[in-house]
Amino acid sequence: MQTVDVLVVGAGLAGLHTARLLARRRLDVLVVDRRRSLSTGIRTTGIFVRRTLDDFDLPDHLLGPGVRDVLLYPPSRRAPVLLTSDRDEYRVADMAAVYEHAYRAAESAGARVLLGVRYVGASMGVVRFADAEPVMTRFIVGADGARSRVARDLGLDVNRRFLVGAEIVHPIASGTTIPAFHCVLDPRVAPGYLGWVIDDGRHAHVGVAGYPDAMTTGIRHLLDAFAADAPGRAAPAGPVELRGGPIPVGGVLRRLACPAGLLVGDAAGAVSPLTAGGLDPCFRLSERAAAVAAGYLRTGDQRVLSRYDGDALRARFRGRLLLRRAFAGIRSPAAAEAAVAVLRSRAGRALAARILFGDGSFPEISSRPADPAVDRPSR
Repeated sequence: MQTVDVLVVGAGLAGLHTARLLARRRLDVLVVDRRRSLSTGIRTTGIFVRRTLDDFDLPDHLLGPGVRDVLLYPPSRRAPVLLTSDRDEYRVADMAAVYEHAYRAAESAGARVLLGVRYVGASMGVVRFADAEPVMTRFIVGADGARSRVARDLGLDVNRRFLVGAEIVHPIASGTTIPAFHCVLDPRVAPGYLGWVIDDGRHAHVGVAGYPDAMTTGIRHLLDAFAADAPGRAAPAGPVELRGGPIPVGGVLRRLACPAGLLVGDAAGAVSPLTAGGLDPCFRLSERAAAVAAGYLRTGDQRVLSRYDGDALRARFRGRLLLRRAFAGIRSPAAAEAAVAVLRSRAGRALAARILFGDGSFPEISSRPADPAVDRPSR
């Protein structure tokens, strides 16, 4: 039976970034993913915020033009609130190319990546697959998404509060749009969240997300209804791709690690509860996870795992969790119109700008306390 130091289940950004950092620490790392191609099954819009772009090395040619304008629309679509930053706040990535870049970076660091291998379960260090021989591992990293099977097998916490999102992505003619992020607060199509339109210079992204129990007609029907007259949408210039999936919004889970493994990315609930953004948390929590896992495997000291503490992170999300509950309560067009009216005030605009343009989507997580011998390779 093949034996490895670390098995990473899931080749998304969280799994590949964690694998690369662990391989750089001279650990024997194997990554498995049930997808046969990382360009299929993409579930994220690929909106990177300024803070991520400042702190992590993402290839510039894989990113669309900078976006400085955000327009917040009420259900009527009339008189949107325009917020403008003096710097680029968002860029939309070609996510298929970003995954490929992360894949190559992980392999260059020494990790092995196997696609088309479906995780079945783990017990006593033996991991079983549907399409491959079992593997013996010292440690498992669960990067297998919002409904993580690894979390259940390791006895760790699981996500219980979700939005469900769907979007269409299609090519657009060059020069037909002005970079802007259009956000529509309309509980008829996106109960508890919003609809959006944004593009990466080559492709338009038009999506909705909300609480599934309130989407009585189904998310595909709501997406089609929204896309029919979505503000800022350019006409398709090619085939349309459909994306979608669950988005955990209950905050970082409390119990993230045990002697057998730990969780990263959506599996760990590493998503901003209010904005539902997960790309910045994915990178930051993965760095902490790699440092903790490396420190634990090097020393065998279980106290190292206590430094991967979900409770400590949740304490820094109290305000956003409260705002998430308030957002979830906007279930009528009249309430949404009133909420946007509040945002037109000076105080409302300041709050919206702080949320959309601020640096607090996810707290800074230093890797040094867990493993002081490790450098920070991302900056």
